[in-house]
Amino acid sequence: MATQSKPPRVTPVKTVTVQPTEVTRTSIQPATIHAYYRAEIRSQATGYVESFSADIGEFVESGTVLAKIAVPEKLQQRRIIEAKIRRLESQEKQAAAGVQLAEASERSSRAKLAQAESERAAVDASLAAANAEFGRTEDLVNRGSLQNRMLDEVRMKRDSESARKQAVESAVESARANVEVATATIESARADLETAQAETEIARRELDELDVWIDYAAIKAPFAGIVTERNIQPGDLVRASNDVGQVEPLFVISQINRVRVQIPVPENDAPLVTPGDEVRLTFPSFASEAPLIAQVTRRSGSLDVNTRTMLVEVEMDNPDGKLLPGMFGQATIDIDTQTAANMLPSQAIRFDESGNAFVYVVADDDTISIQEISTGMDDGNFIEVLTGVEPGQAVIDAHLSRFIDGQKVAVLEAAH
Repeated sequence: MATQSKPPRVTPVKTVTVQPTEVTRTSIQPATIHAYYRAEIRSQATGYVESFSADIGEFVESGTVLAKIAVPEKLQQRRIIEAKIRRLESQEKQAAAGVQLAEASERSSRAKLAQAESERAAVDASLAAANAEFGRTEDLVNRGSLQNRMLDEVRMKRDSESARKQAVESAVESARANVEVATATIESARADLETAQAETEIARRELDELDVWIDYAAIKAPFAGIVTERNIQPGDLVRASNDVGQVEPLFVISQINRVRVQIPVPENDAPLVTPGDEVRLTFPSFASEAPLIAQVTRRSGSLDVNTRTMLVEVEMDNPDGKLLPGMFGQATIDIDTQTAANMLPSQAIRFDESGNAFVYVVADDDTISIQEISTGMDDGNFIEVLTGVEPGQAVIDAHLSRFIDGQKVAVLEAAH
């Protein structure tokens, strides 16, 4: 009697159905906390560290002196410039006195000119009187009423007045020349005073410039924050950063009462992120706590050519200081709400050696067909199916076996 063969064993499977689902599109990305402001403080002065008054972990106000650098040679230069200013101020006073003396000399010269012009007017009057007397006397002599001797006397008087007028004219010209000399002397004295004042002002500006440099020897906090690094000791030689290039900072100040959370968003999601989008932040350090809720503050608006990501930044208050710069976490950004998105559990989707996604579609007669699909968003539990299957189709859920086209299966139940 012939032995009857057993029918091939049918693999039992569970299926899930492709269903249109209203979903909120999210982007889950790594997040890193940064200080709101962070300053690496270097020195503009060269010298030895005299003292420091702030250490790591301490809060400092804006303008607080963190350290002092000894610059004795600059202090000596300051004393030299101060002495130079005192000498120039003395020269300035001397020049001012020269102006006053020149002005007094001009006033004296003008007074002498006025006196000479007054004398010339008197002489003009006397000469006119002498000429009139000479004319009358000459007429009387010609008539024989007076002797020639009288005409000689008035002629001598007239000639004397004429000579005196010439002397007075010379005195007027001399006085006028003295006035011109005095005026020129004033201009010269004023120029000397302006030169002295300019030299004094230059010295004062040199002192101001040196004071600015000396002020660099006091290392100050640029804003209120926490000292997160200190890299100097008393007695260390500090060199100006522009002398030796980029050197290790003396201090690092971080403002952490408010922090920035930086999130690199990949190219696919970057165009959809806008300021105001809700962000849920979780950190391993606070795994037992509820996610922190914030909003996108700003976006860079361009992709990093190396990572193809766009930087998104979230600002958050940090009054208790528990969010530390450098802390790593995860950000979930709510980007958009889509309706009728075809979703499948992530375990129902397989990937081949090339990374292409596919599913095992179960037909009405319980036969398998392998269907390639394209995927969209992935929230870690469900994946969006863009193409390849239609709503209502059943696909095999998680299963360890591999299947081939046309293979028969036994559907145990369908999850909805």
